Amino acid sequence: MKITAVSAIALATLSQLVSGYAINGDNVNCRTGPGTSYDVVRKYNSGDDVTLSCQTEGDAVRGDSLWGKTQDGCYVADYYVQTGTSNYVVDKCGSSGGGSGNTGGSGYCKNVNAATLDLVKDFEGFEPSPAPDPIGLPTVGYGHLCETKGCAEVSYSFPLTEATAESLLKDDLPKYSSCLATYLKSSVTLNDNQWGALTSWVFNVGCGNAKSSTLVSRLNAGENPNDVASSELPQWRLAGGRVFSGLVRRRAAEVKLFTTPSSSQAFPNCQ
Repeated sequence: MKITAVSAIALATLSQLVSGYAINGDNVNCRTGPGTSYDVVRKYNSGDDVTLSCQTEGDAVRGDSLWGKTQDGCYVADYYVQTGTSNYVVDKCGSSGGGSGNTGGSGYCKNVNAATLDLVKDFEGFEPSPAPDPIGLPTVGYGHLCETKGCAEVSYSFPLTEATAESLLKDDLPKYSSCLATYLKSSVTLNDNQWGALTSWVFNVGCGNAKSSTLVSRLNAGENPNDVASSELPQWRLAGGRVFSGLVRRRAAEVKLFTTPSSSQAFPNCQ
């Protein structure tokens, strides 16, 4: 990504990552639901760490029917996650436990409004073909972080046009709105501008950092959303321990969007 879209790794100095579990196989599929018939969202390799927000029953894989929802908002078979047990280690998806929040239910807005798309596109910048960003991460389009060599997972032809890059961005963003929905309690109410600003932020910093953030914990504690966003978002301005002007500008733009009134609710129910 561009330096205005620094990865979760680069921003780890801002927030301690939640401890995770190691993946024990290569090319392990993480899917949109707990079964092998669901679409593959991303793949994990041996030694990768995943944080589980909740677990649920699904298709049996090698005799194990448990699936875990990861920090990327997708489901991976428990057989491939080294939890040390075949039983639940976190809350069941959809339970009232503290770990799963809204559990990514169908009520929230999976897509973001036009103002959010414009904000993300502006700060990510357009890259027609895979190229390393300033911290060396290969990206393409509007901030799509390549998951495979040459971004082979992208279904659009290179070089991308601005139109296909926007389509790719629209494909990418629901993953981040999904994990955001998982982390927030259903008692939190956000309009489409607030929801879009936070989705832009999660897209920038990564699901793991968002989950362990003070911003999310303060929202879940019932504090005023505008006050929380105005004080917490500007703190996410570092990369590699240094302040970057692009991140300062992006956080200011996200605060401005977040605090712009709107009558359209986006979370926990899309209206």
